[in-house]
Amino acid sequence: MGHESSKDLPDTDTTTNSEGGSTRFSRMKQKLHFHNKDHHPHPHLRRIFRRLSVSRRNGSSSSSSSSSSTSALKLVSPEDFAGIALLTLISADMQFKDRWLACVSLGEQTFRTHISHQTHKPVWNSEKKLLLEKNGPHLARISVFETNRVSKNKLVGYCEIDLLDFLAQDSDSDFEAFELFDPASAGKVVGRISLSCSVEDPIETEKNFARRILGIVDYNEDGQLSFSEFSDLIKAFGNQVADNKKEELFKVADKNGDGVVSMDELAELLAIQQENEPLINCCPVCGEALEVSDKLNTLVHLSLCFDEGTGNQVMTGGFLTDKQASYGWMLKLSEWAHFSSYDVGLNSGSSASHILVFDRKKKRLVEELIDKKIVLSMRAIYQSRIGLGLMDKGAKEILQSISEKQGREMNTIESARDIPKFVKFFKDQINLAEIKYPLEHFKTFNEFFIRELKPGARPIASVEHDDVAICAADCRLMAFKSVEDSLRFWIKGRKFSIQGLLGNEIYSSAYADGTVVIFRLAPQDYHRFHSPVSGTIDKFVKMPGCLYTVNPIAVNSKYCNVFTENKREVSIISTAHFGKVAFVAIGATMVGSITFSKKAGDHVKKGDELGYFSFGGSTVICVFEKDVIKIDEDLLANSARSLETLVTVGMNLGVATRNIQKLVYQNR
Repeated sequence: MGHESSKDLPDTDTTTNSEGGSTRFSRMKQKLHFHNKDHHPHPHLRRIFRRLSVSRRNGSSSSSSSSSSTSALKLVSPEDFAGIALLTLISADMQFKDRWLACVSLGEQTFRTHISHQTHKPVWNSEKKLLLEKNGPHLARISVFETNRVSKNKLVGYCEIDLLDFLAQDSDSDFEAFELFDPASAGKVVGRISLSCSVEDPIETEKNFARRILGIVDYNEDGQLSFSEFSDLIKAFGNQVADNKKEELFKVADKNGDGVVSMDELAELLAIQQENEPLINCCPVCGEALEVSDKLNTLVHLSLCFDEGTGNQVMTGGFLTDKQASYGWMLKLSEWAHFSSYDVGLNSGSSASHILVFDRKKKRLVEELIDKKIVLSMRAIYQSRIGLGLMDKGAKEILQSISEKQGREMNTIESARDIPKFVKFFKDQINLAEIKYPLEHFKTFNEFFIRELKPGARPIASVEHDDVAICAADCRLMAFKSVEDSLRFWIKGRKFSIQGLLGNEIYSSAYADGTVVIFRLAPQDYHRFHSPVSGTIDKFVKMPGCLYTVNPIAVNSKYCNVFTENKREVSIISTAHFGKVAFVAIGATMVGSITFSKKAGDHVKKGDELGYFSFGGSTVICVFEKDVIKIDEDLLANSARSLETLVTVGMNLGVATRNIQKLVYQNR
């Protein structure tokens, strides 16, 4: 999408067309991407703000599936509002010459600069306004790409900056330089990037926005507005009441009575009117109706949206990850075609080649690394009748044989040669500093795969409170209040049931509509799983089965039932606060081995290791009895959008409802 200043457009005139409309007015509307109620807002911008709005809601599981307009959604509360930050990526100093672009990712948004000239000192001076919330995303990732490739650019360096901490620092300098780290080599510095970041006073933000939007109709660029120019602006706002009072409004603004109004005078008028009798009822850029009684969110929306639509030297927005934003010649095509498949939610797993997850710790979207050839093969098998037909004709046995053979090879001394390549492929997704032993310690690939972490690497939330459950694995998590929700948003197998998952020996009616939590481990993850609750292990039941992949492409397939057909082992943990919790370890392609380190009768404390998976991806599913746990709202909200949440062992999962009810009773 283009970002133009008013100076970039052809000269306008005041001639009138055959329908009585002003040519310059038409051009002004075009610059604003203005839409009235009979037109659809720019879909690209609408998507940005709907995504931003939904991510801020504290709604139920149905909230994110709602198609209500952005105007009905709260962006930010006054208590949580930390300001609108102006972040500027100024320049960089790299180790070699190339053509460079930089990206900034914050929450579910990513923006990119223009591409620099061939140089080792690129200059961008690209700015972006960002909404900051005290409890929202504020860890920005800055990525720098070399762009000497036709369609795929290479990530060279990155840094992460806590914007709230950065803004709180006292500094005499207008900018600060940060080291860029090599994503393929921990601690290696490949350059430095200079940036500035500031937060405007809300009144100044309002005035600056007014100056910019009013500058659109300053056709002769003399810094003043005539009555004719003012009339065009009021007409563009679509406010009939204001249009009927434009003469009166102009006189109020024209304090010295010279027949023209300065930008500052008109900005002040707009600020006053927006609070008392708003002139703007809908956003001139994206066409969304504004809830004028909510001054804060109106200001946030207009400030961010206007930058996105008509900013000068503003980073291009609308991307989900820096990888997507870095695409080369596909960039323009992506704006109207690529977003249909590159989006958050179920579409990313089942019908597209991208799997996006929300990093709970860093509060931003990340793209899961997976070989494209593997994605295509999985789609061919699991998303078609033909592929699953092959499974019924012996391919299941072949898959089992391949997995067992691969497992044996991963236990050979020769397999250790694959460890460095594996670590390099997953780059910054494996933190070597957390691993208990150095890479040279591992004599086989499987030894590395089931690696232990250093003590304290995974702190346990509310460690002394057994009424708080925790995440059982480093994984991509989906959580659902009920089995029905899990079937609606994630599991698409036609025959999936809790009884089929647990088996007749374990299943009871208490689990029939219980809470379901799915912990999906990818190959790069730490593959030891831990107890989410404190209690006593009643029993273990082994259940033979297939070795389908647990990738969302298979889980979301309507032609197979991964969780009820795969090899798995079920245990029951009896607890004081959550009743009997069913813990299901599920094998997957290349994972023929599930090893439990505990036995029936053992008492476990939440966070204790229960066992591990050998090579490959795998899954743990916990089934809680009905109405015994209140899952954290952010996990439920993401899951209702069919969006997995990236979590680590020990993070908070939920709290026992019995204690919530007791607290409510005590407070009466």
